[in-house]
Amino acid sequence: MELKIENVSKVFINDHNDHTVLKDVSFSVSEGQFVTLLGPSGCGKTTLLTIIAGFQVASGGMILLNGRQVAKPGPDRGFVFQNYALFPWMTVKDNILYPMKMSKVPVKEREQRLQELLAIAQLEGKEKLYPHQLSGGMKQRVAFIRALAGRPEVLLMDEPLGAVDFQMRQILQEELESLWLKDKTTVVMVTHDADEAIYLSDRVIVMSAREGKILEDMRVELPRPRDRKDKEYVRSKERLMDILKVAINKESDSAEMERKLCLA
Repeated sequence: MELKIENVSKVFINDHNDHTVLKDVSFSVSEGQFVTLLGPSGCGKTTLLTIIAGFQVASGGMILLNGRQVAKPGPDRGFVFQNYALFPWMTVKDNILYPMKMSKVPVKEREQRLQELLAIAQLEGKEKLYPHQLSGGMKQRVAFIRALAGRPEVLLMDEPLGAVDFQMRQILQEELESLWLKDKTTVVMVTHDADEAIYLSDRVIVMSAREGKILEDMRVELPRPRDRKDKEYVRSKERLMDILKVAINKESDSAEMERKLCLA
């Protein structure tokens, strides 16, 4: 499996004005990698993720999955939204079965996969509950395994832990890592949290605030499960924070220069 992002650009037109969100963004993701897109708000990371998913069309360039161009959503790409996006009228079981039904997976295989996923997420016995009866952590696990249900080649996650508080976020990061290690699906995740990026990722791609330029493609070669108190972990996090600070300062300087030129 290989995912290629080749010279992807995205331009939005508002009131006859062009706004370039992404310009000539390129990188590739290998099978089994957990890659995180990190950058300040508005840098285009979520836009890029939705283009990979097929929810939006690129203005230029292309997305290739196993050599085939991505033009629309498909079962080869699972998606986990920030707000979980579980169907409130469906039970845990029906939420997980839904993507398999849409893909016309045989009934016997569906049930077998359901039991596998419930075991992975430690949700046995919760099949008949509805989303409103679940804790935030349970909802996150259901959303994650629902996205895995159809055996996608790539799992795309848009700030999947963005809706929870700091303490719960760290607990859920540990749960998410544990779930991922059991399945090892290729992941591309969006976050603005440097610690989350270091904790979960094999690679962190840092994007600039303007046009989504790739400022750094940082490898995180720490043993799993990861120890936040480990010296190498702390060093990696500090290095990533330094890269982000430089990026933000550069963007601030560039914006100030443009403002002065406009006033001149």
